[in-house]
Amino acid sequence: MTIEVKVPTLGESVTEATVATWFKKPGDAVATDEMLCELETDKVTVEVPSPGTGTLSEIVAQEGDTVGVDALLATISEGAGEAPAKPAEASAAKVDDAQPSGGGEEVAVMVPALGESVSEATVATWFKAEGDSVAQDEMLCELETDKVSVEVPAPAAGTLGKILAKEGETVAAGGQLATISGGAGASASTPAPTAAPAAAPAATGKDVENAPSANKLMAEKGLDPASVQGSGRDGRIMKEDVLKAVTAASAPAPAAPAPAPRAPVAASDEAREERVKMTRLRQTIARRLKDAQNTAAMLTTYNEVDMKAVMDLRNEYKDLFEKKHGVRLGFMSFFTKACVHALKEVPEVNAEIDGTDVVYKNYVHMGIAAGTPQGLVVPVIRDVDRMSFAAIEKEISAKGRAARDGKLSMADMQGGTFTISNGGVYGSLMSSPILNPPQSGILGMHKIQDRPMVVGGEIVIRPMMYLALSYDHRIVDGKGAVTFLVRVKEALEDPRRLLMDL
Repeated sequence: MTIEVKVPTLGESVTEATVATWFKKPGDAVATDEMLCELETDKVTVEVPSPGTGTLSEIVAQEGDTVGVDALLATISEGAGEAPAKPAEASAAKVDDAQPSGGGEEVAVMVPALGESVSEATVATWFKAEGDSVAQDEMLCELETDKVSVEVPAPAAGTLGKILAKEGETVAAGGQLATISGGAGASASTPAPTAAPAAAPAATGKDVENAPSANKLMAEKGLDPASVQGSGRDGRIMKEDVLKAVTAASAPAPAAPAPAPRAPVAASDEAREERVKMTRLRQTIARRLKDAQNTAAMLTTYNEVDMKAVMDLRNEYKDLFEKKHGVRLGFMSFFTKACVHALKEVPEVNAEIDGTDVVYKNYVHMGIAAGTPQGLVVPVIRDVDRMSFAAIEKEISAKGRAARDGKLSMADMQGGTFTISNGGVYGSLMSSPILNPPQSGILGMHKIQDRPMVVGGEIVIRPMMYLALSYDHRIVDGKGAVTFLVRVKEALEDPRRLLMDL
C-alpha cells in the first residue's frame, strides 16, 4: 500500500510554499510522525511529519520547488518498511556492521531536537577526542544553530568511538555525530577520572561541569583546565575565568607566533589580515536586521529624560530592596514598568502586522537585548505587565546569566512583543536601534550624563539620558510614537505615576 505525503494547510491567506530541506531520502525507513521535510512560506517555516510507517519510495517535490496547498510531496511504501521502523536501532546495527568494536554494543550519538523551524546546526567544539572515556550525560560537543548553542550529552557511558561530524561541519536534525562503544568500555568508565577527560574535575577536586562557553574557549586557546581558577559555584570554571587566564598569559604567547606569518610577506596587507567564517548566529543576526530594514517603514523619534527622580528613589531603597528580595534594584525594572505603562495607552506599538491584518497583543512579552561574545541575543520576559519590580529584576538577572553562559533555549527568545536595548552600558550617547521583527517598536536607552538644564528658570546640573524609539510607520503613526515616548519620560521623571497609573 502507498501512502501519499501532501502539503499541509499553511495558514490563512498562504497558498504556496517552497521545499527548503528534505531530512530523508528515497529508500530510508520512516516512522509515523517522523519529520520528513521542511517547507518555507513568506511567514513561517512548516515541518511535514510522516503520515505513516514504511519506506520513503519517491520524492516528488525537490528542494527549492514551489508547491501549493495539498500538493503531493512524496510517497511512502508500507509493509516491507515496517520492520526497520526504528531508525535508532537500524543506525546502531549499521554502525556495528561497519565498525566492530570487539568490546560490546555501540551507541549512536545523535543530533538532538534543535527547536521549532531549525533543521540544521554547525559543530562548534568537541570536548572529547576519539578513544576518550565518557560518562553518561557528560558533555561531548557543542552545536551552534542560527539562534542558540546546543549541548550534546553522552547517551551512555563508554569510550568515544568514531567522530562522524568534525568541527565546522553542518549536521541535520536527527543526524549522527559519533559512536560510543559500550560493554567493556562502560565498565572502564568508572576509573576514567584518572585519565585525560577528567582533568578538570581532578584539578578542582569537585564533580562539577564547567560552563560550555568556558570549555569551548579553553579548547580554542589550548588551556589546561587545571591552570584556570574557577569562580562559579563549587569551583565551576566560567568564561570570564578563562578570559582572565588568557590575559595573564598573553605576554609571552603572542611573541613566538607573531614573526612566523608576517615574515614571508612583510609588505603585503594580506599578511596582516585574518579571515574568520561567520557563525550561524552572526549570519542570522545580519540577515534579520537587514530584513527589518527592507520590510518595515522604520523611523526613529528621540526625547530625553531627567533620571534624578529614579536615581534618588533607587539610592534610597536599593539596600532594603536587596535585603528583602535577594536581588539588586537596577534601572531596567523602571524602564520596563514605564514601557508597560506607555504600551497600554499606545497599543499599536505592542502590535504586529500579519499580512493585511494588525494583531494587537493584550499582554506584554518584553525582550531585553543583551550582548554576548557570540552576538546579540534578545531573551524574552513573559507577561511582564503582571510582574512586580522584584520579579522583573530576578528575571532580567537570570536571563542575563543564561545568555552569558550560552544556556538560553529557543523558547527563551521567542514570542516577544516589544524590545528594550540598553546601549548606555557600552557608553553610547545616542543611537537608532533596529526593529526586532515582527515587533513594531524598540526602545533604545543610552548613557546617563550630567548636563546643564534649565529648571524653574535656573540652570542646574541634571543626570540626563537620551531615549530613542524606533517604530514601524506602517502601523504606528508619528503621534502615537511621540506619545509613547513622552509617557515613558513622564513615568521616569515622576515614578509615582506608575503607582497611580497616570
